[in-house]
Parts: sequence; structure tokens; C-alpha cells
Amino acid sequence: MERKNVEFSIGQVIHHRLFDYRGVIVDVDPEFSGTEEWYEMVALSKPPKDKPWYHVLVDGGTHQTYVAERNLEPDRSGMPVNHPLLKEFFAGFNKGAYSTKGVFN
Repeated sequence: MERKNVEFSIGQVIHHRLFDYRGVIVDVDPEFSGTEEWYEMVALSKPPKDKPWYHVLVDGGTHQTYVAERNLEPDRSGMPVNHPLLKEFFAGFNKGAYSTKGVFN
């Protein structure tokens, strides 16, 4: 299987272009890995399935979203994300990004 280039990385704070929310990436799929039913019902802009998709903790929420790369851009605020699951994934926040566990120990 060919390795896909990804624009964003785990721990990076992003902004969703269409829905205007911030979040932090907790996982990356090199291509869409959801069901066809989910794609047809939720991915209304029909982003490409053969490009990277990201699992994102939404700032100020308690949920996670699944977002196509083309709908994301870097968040330039430098501000942390507020989400109850941050400590499950990350050790800390430094210089606008989250570090995975073990980096700050």
C-alpha cells in the first residue's frame, strides 16, 4: 500500500474551514476508513476518500469529529483546546501544539 502524504500531524491544533471550529488532531487515517453510509449522510461536501482524514477533538465540546484534510487549515491562534479527553492523548501543550505522552516526562 502506498503511503499517503499528510498535511497535519497528531497534536496539531487545526481550524475547520467549513464549520468554523477549532480542535486538535488525535489520529490520522491515510484515506477514508468510515462506512459508505456515514460518508453519504455526513460528508455532504463529498471530499475525496483517497486523501487523508483526521480524528479531531473539538474545542469546547465533548465529542470527536472525523474530517477530510481539504476541510482543515492550521490554527494560528496559539491557544490551547478545551476538551475533557485531552489528558487521554497528550502530556502537555507547548508553543501552540500538543505533545504525546512521554515527551514532557
